[in-house]
Amino acid sequence: MIPNNINELPTGSKIGILGGGQLGRMLVQAAKTLGYKTVILDPTPLSPAGQISDHQIIAEYSSTAAAKAMAHMCDVVTYEFENVDLQSVLAISEIVELHPSPEVLSIARDRNKEKTKLFSLNIPTPKFSAIETLNSLEKVTTELNFPFVLKTATSGYDGKGQVIVESKKNIVHAFELLHKKNSGLIAEEFIDFECELSVICARDKSGNIATFGPSENIHENHILDISIVPARIPEKIKSLAEDIAITIARELKVIGLIAVEMFLTKEGNLLVNELAPRPHNSGHYSIDACDTSQFTQLIRILTGKTLGKTESFSSAVMVNLLGDIWTQNSCPDWKKVTSEKGSHLHLYGKESPRPGRKMGHITVTSEDVVTALDKAIFIRKSLVE
Repeated sequence: MIPNNINELPTGSKIGILGGGQLGRMLVQAAKTLGYKTVILDPTPLSPAGQISDHQIIAEYSSTAAAKAMAHMCDVVTYEFENVDLQSVLAISEIVELHPSPEVLSIARDRNKEKTKLFSLNIPTPKFSAIETLNSLEKVTTELNFPFVLKTATSGYDGKGQVIVESKKNIVHAFELLHKKNSGLIAEEFIDFECELSVICARDKSGNIATFGPSENIHENHILDISIVPARIPEKIKSLAEDIAITIARELKVIGLIAVEMFLTKEGNLLVNELAPRPHNSGHYSIDACDTSQFTQLIRILTGKTLGKTESFSSAVMVNLLGDIWTQNSCPDWKKVTSEKGSHLHLYGKESPRPGRKMGHITVTSEDVVTALDKAIFIRKSLVE
């Protein structure tokens, strides 16, 4: 490991976080444990992170005045999601350290820039083509087979801002549907994958790197439903997935975390789907199954500490708790979770549960992944019975 000659921020220093959702909340918890104060910028009063932070600035992300005010209050700043306002991020970076850098954010928040950068690094991705006009979309059918996926270049998450184009009959409708929301589009090859994986890579200010092992991810309605660690894939695929993530983190000069989402194809190939330069939902298990969680790791990096150990000490399965559970049972019996050995409940402090809204998660740790998976699914199912 390269010696870390970076000055370590003393305890009591302030960390700014753009975004007050559940990822920000868990970052605040990690910061508190290490003795740091936090400032949240989020437009929602009493946001999940704001509830437990030392201070919340209630303002739109597009407010450069609010962003600058936070920067002047803090010793370092990060963000919990990609769709923060880039001008605000740039304004902050001119006043105080911000990690990952605005350059990394500008790549990861734009699918065209992201795929183009990965292509330049010889990182395998699904075939893609930037789309600006209906004519360019019609021409792309000579490069991509039906079905293919049309996505907005920015502002898409959890399946929002994308549509599957099944045939020529769907082209005009798909273009009109998404072009209204964003002028930049991208067409991507549809991948009939074996499974979805993610690797979270941490890189500190001295260039040291540590990875959290690949997580096997199962989505329902485009929202992460289950994460399984260790992923049920061959060791050589695990090693390759980590190597890809390390290459990306190093080439982008990431300081902080970057989650690399991948498809494992039925032919055994890995294709990078998306990048997320922040804590990732698939890494929630690390709170309960690793010496250093992804959240603690990011705080350590931001404050100039050495990287913590990322190895998991048990198998773990994370299941998301969506608002649908509350609609079926207005008051879930959480004792069904907390009474089970190896079961860990995390609620996000959100009001007004609604279908599809992430309200919390359960992580089950066990000696073997099959037991953890069966138990996690059983416990969640019991909450609606």
